[in-house]
Amino acid sequence: MENEAFRILAVDDENDILEIIEYNLVANGFEVSTANNGVDAISMMKTFKPHLVLLDIMMPHKNGLQTCKEIRQQDAYEQTIIIFLTALSDEQQEIQGLEMGADDYITKPIKPKLLISRIQSALRRIQIEKSKKIQYQNLEINREKYLIRIDDKSFQLPKKEFELFELLASKPGKVFLRNEILERIWGNEVIVGDRTIDVHIRKIRQKLDIDCISTVKGVGYKFDYEF
Repeated sequence: MENEAFRILAVDDENDILEIIEYNLVANGFEVSTANNGVDAISMMKTFKPHLVLLDIMMPHKNGLQTCKEIRQQDAYEQTIIIFLTALSDEQQEIQGLEMGADDYITKPIKPKLLISRIQSALRRIQIEKSKKIQYQNLEINREKYLIRIDDKSFQLPKKEFELFELLASKPGKVFLRNEILERIWGNEVIVGDRTIDVHIRKIRQKLDIDCISTVKGVGYKFDYEF
C-alpha cells in the first residue's frame, strides 16, 4: 500500500508543531487531518477513520492518555496505531501510556526524517500483522490455514514449526534473539531450552528445502529470502 492510501490524524495543542507535522506527512504522500485537543480528536476518529494517530500527551480538555484510553475502548479502533508525541522523559508515564494501548513514543522536538521513518515502520508492521498471508514471490505463508506454499508445492508444518517460521518471515532481515523466540513461540507453556529452537529450525530447513533462515551465531536467527 502506498503512503497516500494511509490516513494519519495528528493531535497537538501547538499549531506550529501541527504545521510541521502536516507539511512533512503530506510531502511524503500521506492523507492528513489535524486536531488541537482530545475532544476534537475523538470526534474526528468517526469521520476521518485514521490508520494512525499521532497524539500529544499534554493537552487541554482531554489529555493524550485519556484520549488514547477512550480510543482503545472502542472496538472499531482496535487496529489503529497510536504513537505518542511527548516532551517528557518520565519512564512511568511512558509505561502508563503503553498500558493504555499506545504503540510507540516519539520525543519532541520533532525530527521530520525520524518521524516519517517511525510512521512507515509502524504501518508496515501492522499491515503484515493484519494480513492473513505473507507473500514473497514464489513463497506464500497462509496464517489462517497454517499452510506454506513454494511454487506448486504445499507444506503443512506442525504448529510450533509453522509459528516459528511465520515469526521469522514476518520481519525479514530482523535478527530474533533466542530469548525472544522462546517467549513469543513457547511462552510459559513448557520449560524449553536453546536446543529446542535449533531442532525446530533444522526440521523447517529439511522440510521446506529452501535456504531462507540464517543463523546469527551466539545471537539468534533471521529470515532472508532471495531468488
